Amino acid sequence: MNSSSFRLLIIFLILTQVFISNAQKDVKYVIAENIQYRTQQEEKNDEYIAERCKLDIYYPSNKDGYTTVIWFHGGGITGGNKYIPEKLKENGIAIVAVNYRLYPGVKCPIYIEDAAAAVAWVFNNIEDYGGDKTKIVVSGHSAGGYLTSMVGLDKNYLEEHNINADKIAMLI
Repeated sequence: MNSSSFRLLIIFLILTQVFISNAQKDVKYVIAENIQYRTQQEEKNDEYIAERCKLDIYYPSNKDGYTTVIWFHGGGITGGNKYIPEKLKENGIAIVAVNYRLYPGVKCPIYIEDAAAAVAWVFNNIEDYGGDKTKIVVSGHSAGGYLTSMVGLDKNYLEEHNINADKIAMLI
């Protein structure tokens, strides 16, 4: 991680403290892995969706109402895989790490549409895991930052999923 990424991460951690109340050391974390965020029909009809359109949720299992960070990995839209950033773990928040389809396997705006589908999935499902859908933060590194900006600033992508982009608590 380069120094500017590290600084961004520090700023992010400070900003998320606005949403975190009483993060306790006795909070237990679990991870749910490889959750498909596209529809079953889409997965059935497209091998690449079935392979790439998955997310992991790292969340506090004994706490409710927490902030959730949706994290898009970098890789220039041509590579990379979902991961949970170590610096974000054990801060009383959930982290959703997202894989999306990559270029040249798909062309623009397909990977942005994947990102929007993942964000919509989180809005529609995070409460089932104990999270608060009014405290959803979207973030990412490099290409993930690009996806964060596109999904958060061009409302059309989330409107396709009946989600108002203004409901995102923070874009980082």
